[in-house]
Amino acid sequence: MKLLKKVILASLLIYIGNAVFAQTQNVQKKTSTKESEVSVESEYLNDVDSDIISTLANSEDYDNKLVALQYIQSAISDGNTSTEIVQALDNLAGEGLTNQSRTNGRLVNNFPEIRRQACFLLAKVPTEHSKNTLVSIAVADNEPMVIAAAVKSLGEIGINENDEVVDAIAFANRRNQVLNPTSSLALEVLNAMETLASNTENKKTMIDTIARISTDYHYVTPVRTKAYKLLKELSSSSSSSKDSNKKSSSSNEVNGD
Repeated sequence: MKLLKKVILASLLIYIGNAVFAQTQNVQKKTSTKESEVSVESEYLNDVDSDIISTLANSEDYDNKLVALQYIQSAISDGNTSTEIVQALDNLAGEGLTNQSRTNGRLVNNFPEIRRQACFLLAKVPTEHSKNTLVSIAVADNEPMVIAAAVKSLGEIGINENDEVVDAIAFANRRNQVLNPTSSLALEVLNAMETLASNTENKKTMIDTIARISTDYHYVTPVRTKAYKLLKELSSSSSSSKDSNKKSSSSNEVNGD
């Protein structure tokens, strides 16, 4: 009798275990299916966004390009940084500059505001590719507001391999300082230099650029004042670094290293 009870109890436990296992498997399958459906839907929507953006960005109409920028901003906020999105941004950042459309020899797509907004959005995709696009715009554009946007985004991205970004910003500022000194651009140059200072090996070009701004009375007083303060900070930082190196060297000599 006891043996029979044990057999019945064991059978019951096995049945319950199988039922629980089957239910767990069903839940996992449903979850997996739902996640797969969400993934497919998300990918589909991203493709639709990319197609709409590409069409609008490649349109010759100015307003369509503005709408494209709005779509791009929304897509990036949703995590869509596909190749098509980045390519559309590249084209819009170079609208009338690196990609030109002419009618009877006349440039018809010189849209500085489009380039400016595209430069801002490129900072939201902080990659080597975006950095290269912004460097090209900074050194080639003639509009101070576009250069300022490119410089600002370069500072936000923060990539400065071999000091190439600092050199590009310095070149853009030097050219603008001669042709059309603009306080708003100078301010963005200072902000970018301040951000990139910790990532710059040779600060000579940086210091020279900031010094030029600090003594140029074409710029408003707050900009020149900021340049002067930044020079002092860089000088103080450089002195501290030298003192630290000297102490380290002295310590090594004392220890016989």
